[in-house]
Amino acid sequence: MSTTTATVSPTPTASASTEPAPVFTIALLAFDDMEALDFAGPFEVFTTASRMFARMAAAHNAAAGSATTGAKRLFDVTCVARTLAPVRARAGLRVLPDADFAAPLAADLLLVPGGVINRAMVCPDTLAWVQRMHAASRVTASVCTGAFILAAAGVLTDEPVTTHWEDLADLQQQFPRLRVQGGVRWMEAGGVAAAEAGAAADHNRAARIVTSAGISAGMDMSLRLVATLADGPLRVLGLDGQTLAERTAPQMEYTWTQQAPHQPPA
Repeated sequence: MSTTTATVSPTPTASASTEPAPVFTIALLAFDDMEALDFAGPFEVFTTASRMFARMAAAHNAAAGSATTGAKRLFDVTCVARTLAPVRARAGLRVLPDADFAAPLAADLLLVPGGVINRAMVCPDTLAWVQRMHAASRVTASVCTGAFILAAAGVLTDEPVTTHWEDLADLQQQFPRLRVQGGVRWMEAGGVAAAEAGAAADHNRAARIVTSAGISAGMDMSLRLVATLADGPLRVLGLDGQTLAERTAPQMEYTWTQQAPHQPPA
């Protein structure tokens, strides 16, 4: 049986000097045996949100009579792995990383997928990279069992967190100080000041750490991150991040499962 090879990378530009730097940079970890949708779902959300942001900016400029048609990319997603060798996801999908752990990257958002994490969560190189990127990021997030990697790296210590429903008890047992919650699509812990995140309203403040339940819940969490992170840039257009997230979901023909922000289950 042949194995599909997928290069999941942002479209390269002809010249770095002809395109403005993106507003937000995202480092998306890749490792062997990761769950494909844990990785590709958020990738699709953020790249689609960037396209929708460009359309909204163009429409705003046209309505204002501006000759400017271009806009900064809202999100730039970089796939990072321990080496530049192809990463083999669960079920055989292969991904070609954009950068390795040695690359001098800085990211506003660090995003860690889940999957079979037994090797990743005991890999010294992976844990050191996660620690370093988290220290410099604005927001750190995980999908599914990616929470185990964040906990093993010391990023999660005693926060409210969630993961795939099958792994809730295991996460609590391995890291007893964590406040593991079930029955939610994502959990938010810690706060980034509204001024730093560019948010204008309390409900759109970006959390410092966000964890999601399994697989498709990572897309719900990513849409929530679009809503919080994009709020500031969109205020300039008289819109908000929530509007962008709500336009991004149907563009992907996806039904966004929302929940009240910063609200643990009863």
